[in-house]
Amino acid sequence: MHLKIYVYLFLTLFLPLSALAQPTKDKPDAVLQKKLEDLTRNFKGDAGIYVRHLKTGRTAAINADTLFPTASMIKVPIMIGIFDKINRGELDYQAPLTFVDSVRNFYPGDDEGLTAQLRDSAKVPLSKLVMLMITISDNVASLWSQQLAGTGTAINAWLAANGFPNTRVNSKTPGREANRKKYGWGQTTPREMAGLLAAIREGRAVSPSASERMYRNLTRIYWDGEALSQIPPHVQVASKQGAVNQSRSEVVLVNAPGGDYVFCVVTKNQQDQSWEHNNAGYVLLRDVSRTLWNHFEPKSTWKPAQGAERWQ
Repeated sequence: MHLKIYVYLFLTLFLPLSALAQPTKDKPDAVLQKKLEDLTRNFKGDAGIYVRHLKTGRTAAINADTLFPTASMIKVPIMIGIFDKINRGELDYQAPLTFVDSVRNFYPGDDEGLTAQLRDSAKVPLSKLVMLMITISDNVASLWSQQLAGTGTAINAWLAANGFPNTRVNSKTPGREANRKKYGWGQTTPREMAGLLAAIREGRAVSPSASERMYRNLTRIYWDGEALSQIPPHVQVASKQGAVNQSRSEVVLVNAPGGDYVFCVVTKNQQDQSWEHNNAGYVLLRDVSRTLWNHFEPKSTWKPAQGAERWQ
């Protein structure tokens, strides 16, 4: 066998994700950097941003390696944990699960999630549970999925082994009580969360086929009123959003005509803790997304239709 084939097989089978298919070298984009700095200069709170154009390697970063709360973005690592167990033969993606009333107690007070409304002994396939976790951010489905993935400890072990030293599940994870008090359900950096989504896009998370299925899930997001609202609806986008009182966050990968780009925006210590459309964190998510689309797709003439905010 040719030496190059041996090398390829070694890289594919034996090295961790962090050593596989290294992205192109960073090329800081000074123009984009200034645009993002202008957007965050007067933000009342802490904001972190990481942007990378996957084809060219152009990047921009603000507090990209600072720890922030994930809120519901932690459901991306939880999904990876599920697929890792499926890949190892410990779970079946289509296997029916039995809902019991005690599962509702995983996330007390969840009035919007569909899983909590299931009747006792109802059957739900694991695939639908994962879909509910990602697509509508169902919290009960998410904590049930976290349990099935082997708790936060197993998910964190995968993250540590695959080049994500700062992204961690905190909730219901032994030894992480102090982190949960500070960051909530999970913690990450803008660079790592963007890198996690890029790894899924590039087929490097768990396996190529698992990555493909996860990516399909991430392109079917119900919550599209913030970053996604500033991207043409005919352009495919994978994303996950999160929000708690003092934090708003979103990680997005855009399959743009000029090449894919990924970005993550996270805030913390926000003064504005409202839950209205004009919350400062939501405004920042929309402003960054619009700026990136116009920057990477300068020939595009698309703008949100007049009155589009009525439907968000």
